[in-house]
Amino acid sequence: MNINNIRQVYLIGIGGIGMSALARYFRHLGCLVGGYDKTETDLTRRLVSEGITINYIDDFDLVNDAFKSADEHTLIIYTPAVPSELGILNQFQELGHTLFKRSQVLGLISQNKFTIAVAGTHGKTTTTALIAHILTDSGFGCSAFLGGLSTNYGTNVLFADNNIMVVEADEFDRSFLTLYPDIAVVTSADADHLDIYGDKNQLHESFRLFLGQLHSQGKRIIKAGLPFEADINYSATTAADAYADNVRVKRGEFYFDYVYNGGKVADVKLGVPGQHNVENAVAATAVAQLLKIPMAKITDALSSFAGVKRRFEYIVKTADTIYIDDYAHHPEELKAFFAAVRKLYPKKKLTAIFQPHLYSRTRDFAAGFAEALSTVDTLLLMEIYPAREMPIKGVDSRMLLEKVAIDDKHVLSPENIKMYVRNMHPELLVTVGAGDIDLLVKPLKAILEHG
Repeated sequence: MNINNIRQVYLIGIGGIGMSALARYFRHLGCLVGGYDKTETDLTRRLVSEGITINYIDDFDLVNDAFKSADEHTLIIYTPAVPSELGILNQFQELGHTLFKRSQVLGLISQNKFTIAVAGTHGKTTTTALIAHILTDSGFGCSAFLGGLSTNYGTNVLFADNNIMVVEADEFDRSFLTLYPDIAVVTSADADHLDIYGDKNQLHESFRLFLGQLHSQGKRIIKAGLPFEADINYSATTAADAYADNVRVKRGEFYFDYVYNGGKVADVKLGVPGQHNVENAVAATAVAQLLKIPMAKITDALSSFAGVKRRFEYIVKTADTIYIDDYAHHPEELKAFFAAVRKLYPKKKLTAIFQPHLYSRTRDFAAGFAEALSTVDTLLLMEIYPAREMPIKGVDSRMLLEKVAIDDKHVLSPENIKMYVRNMHPELLVTVGAGDIDLLVKPLKAILEHG
């Protein structure tokens, strides 16, 4: 597949965050772009407004004939999240099309670029967005594929005239093995996706394979403590080649001192909260230093970084009520998120609404989830979001609830959650999870603002 010959692109599962970025990329190049998704969302409506055609019915007759010709000018992309029995998927195959995964297409796009790839079981989306923002805000410039919607730019894909590409490298389904980076960042490698890998050792081996694909003069920027060879180690909790010292909160904002082999920069302000985000900022700063971006421009960009949608996103912020939404769906992510909330609001009672994601993840990390959820004051637990999985006997939200060591805990439906929030009007509310919990955000915001 020669990516430069492509004129028509059809994406099956176009509403996903990674797929929509590819849709926007090819649309920007002037290609005819269309796609299928099961559900209409705010994101798909935005794609339509940008000139991309989308249908929501699994009917091949609704697909524009321009996409059906299996030739060198047509590219069909699919996400593994769509079921294998999907009619549109199978009919493209019957017409002789070679179907490409999103990760394969990212590999094709980046193969002739200077590629900065950010991998990790958590932290990679914010770190990718931080790097892209520093490069863009400083005037250095980059194209970027982000795993979330950048608040600064209102999109998940950026474009530049230079040859620099920043990309989120996803370990799920070993997708990142399609990338051959010039700079590789690894933010974390906690056990996850065990339905794919089986155990942590296999996950780590996949990360080693990813790092082994680095170009000969490439650099590896690895979080301190991870079992991978590094050119630069970084941390926000301990001394390393690059690290954050004196992390503190002033007037509701996070500040830190950036220490590296060549010196120290005091009083760096970060535009998003949390010790974990300070750590992400250290990694992004190390990347920017490799690119010879002046430190003054780096710190300016860190200060103006507004984050990523659904990553510590303030929904309501008044004197009486704080409501924050976050994508956290792994025990380590939950711990980091709750710790950041507590550091900012130590005197407020914390009410958390959490939706577990995947039966297998809930089963495999039940003890870790219970430990993290036991740090809140009130827990409203939703049923498990199954995504691609079938139910597992004995694994449900009540099983998880029993392990949580607080008294004020409940399993509630979305409607009962709304009723609870309307009646109790919590002073500090968070929604966390990676399923469809985001559908609650607008209703809860309306309840908190208007009753």
